[in-house]
Formats: sequence, structure tokens, C-alpha cells
Amino acid sequence: MSARPAVQALPAYRPGRNPADLARELGVDRAVKLASNEVPFPPLPAVVQALSATAGETYRYPDNGATVLTAALAERYGVAPEQVVPGCGAVMLCQQLAQSFNDPGTGLVFAWRSFEMYPLLAQVAGARPVPVPLAPSRPGGAPDTHDLDALAVAVDDTTRLVFVCNPNNPTGTAVRRAELERFLDRVPETALVVLDEAYREFVTDPGVPDGLELMRGRPNVAVLRTFSKAWGLAGLRVGYLVAEDPAVADAVRRTHVPFSVSSLAQAAAVAALASEDEVRRRVAAVVAERDRLTAALRGRGLEVPDSQANFVWLPLGEPTAEVAAALEARGVITRPFAGEGIRVTVGTPEEDDLFLTALGDVRTGAPVA
Repeated sequence: MSARPAVQALPAYRPGRNPADLARELGVDRAVKLASNEVPFPPLPAVVQALSATAGETYRYPDNGATVLTAALAERYGVAPEQVVPGCGAVMLCQQLAQSFNDPGTGLVFAWRSFEMYPLLAQVAGARPVPVPLAPSRPGGAPDTHDLDALAVAVDDTTRLVFVCNPNNPTGTAVRRAELERFLDRVPETALVVLDEAYREFVTDPGVPDGLELMRGRPNVAVLRTFSKAWGLAGLRVGYLVAEDPAVADAVRRTHVPFSVSSLAQAAAVAALASEDEVRRRVAAVVAERDRLTAALRGRGLEVPDSQANFVWLPLGEPTAEVAAALEARGVITRPFAGEGIRVTVGTPEEDDLFLTALGDVRTGAPVA
């Protein structure tokens, strides 16, 4: 038996490497992982308590609709429960969106480089991927931000889905309110625009809009968010979609894998929402460290765009793979995009200092210790 040609052609998704494996390989006590955009904090105390309290129920199937979480999110954002769809991470919801709205041959438009799953989702759905190159955020700089005018031009009468990753992964840049509103006004009602806001909690630029505000009154706009980043639930896999049009949410709900949000994930997400003050403190610490790391890299003469996420982007071009491999040889795992750049998650100050030291050694050609 052979799989569909589109599936056979899919490249494998590359998760961040396990630091314990690298440490054993190098024969060192510890390696640092700055590759997967996780927050450098242990689970929230309320989350640990919720998991402990729910563990005794795991012999039962979970609530298929994640009803408690749906209600909590609806109340939080002032929408009806019918507009909310929890899922097994935001990436699963991306797949459900493609399955729900893209017939074979229809267009799926996205910026590139952006979240690496977008073109893969198009392939799986049999859709036509339409990547639109990023533009420089500063004169003479490397491409690093959405070109919304070009993105709007790429939308045609075959387009069914448009992803706008804001802030953008892996560059960390974000588009601002006026230009995003103009873009949304240009997109025809036959195309669904999904504002992928996985890193929304880390945004500090007041000019970067909350997608949920722009969604109001636009039935062809939906917003994706996740508990994997700021809320610290990456290992439990829970994200959510909020759609202005309940019919959009209903379509996505119809393509979900039954019971894909586990009892533990729902309980943890609800507990996390109730711990927002602590989450805000943690986010503030990440943002402060992001600013310190950015300043340190710029102080070394490196180009670093303004990041609104919990990572920074180094547009290194051709040396990217070589630099990333040299950093790994020094026990620091980053996320390279060959020929383009390296994405570096904001870690603890100690982890970031280890990265800065390793990067300095790589740039000066110092031997591996």
C-alpha cells in the first residue's frame, strides 16, 4: 500500500531537540534548549493542583466539547460559547480549518517565512499553497515582516483560507492596526482570514492590535490562540479558536478528532485562566529578558528585528546551518531555518548568557571546550 503522493512528499516536522540527549552526546552535564518557544517556568501552582485533582478521572473519556473551558473562554472574551472551539493545540485547529474550508485546488494564502505548518496543511488538504514573501521591516534589512499589500493581491476568487501570523513565527515581528484593518477590508467575504496569535500575550507595542477587537463585525475573521506559550501548557496540548461567525466555529467543530482535548488539558487550562496575575508577572519577566537579549545581540553588531514574541530572530543567511551546528557543539540548541536565520527562544538569564557566550565563541572561532 502506498500513501497519497501529497502525503509521501510531506517533509517531517522537526521538533526542538531534547537537551538531555545532546548533553549525553557531548559528554557534558547540561545542554540548553532555546528552540521551541517554551516559557522557562515550571507549571503554575494552580495547574499542578488541578492536574492532581483530575488525575483520578482519567479512566473516563473527557468531555468531548470541553464545555467548562469553552464557557470560561466565552466569558473572558465576551463572546457566545458557539463562537469558541477548543482544540488539541492551535496547530490541530489549523489543520481543522484547512479541512473545513479548503476543497482540493482552492487557495491557502500565507506569508513566508512564517509558521512552518501552513504549507504542510495545504498539502494534506489538497489545497494550493500560496506563499507570499516577507518584506524588510527596516530599509536595507532582511525580509522579516508581513507584506500585507502583497498578501491582499495574492487573494483571489479561489482563496478559501488566509493565515496571518501576528506576531510572526519565526521572525517575531508584528503588523500594526491601520495596515491590518486595511488588509481585512480588502479581503473578499469568500475567504476566511485567521489571525494566528499564539504569542499575543508577549506583545508590548501598543500599535499592534488585539485580533479579537478587529474580528468584531467581520464574519470572515477568526482568531487562534494557545495555552502552550505564555500559559505554560505546551506538554498538555490545548489551544482555541474564536470566530465572529458561529458558522465558522461550527464547521471547525465538525472536523475535530473526538476527545482530542483531554480531561487533564481542560482542567489545566481553566486553572491557568484563573491564575492570570501570575501569568502576567511571568510574561513581564520574559519581555524584560527579551529586551536584554535583543540589546546584547545588537551591541555585538547583529541585526535583530523588534520582537513582540518570546523569541528573537537572527537573519544570518547562508551561514545559518553552520552557526546552529556550532552552537549545538557548545551545548546550546536553537532553531535554524537553513539559508535564512536562527530563532532563539528567550530563556532564563543564565540560559541566555550561555547562548551569548557560545555565540561569541562561534563568531571568533574559539575552539569547543
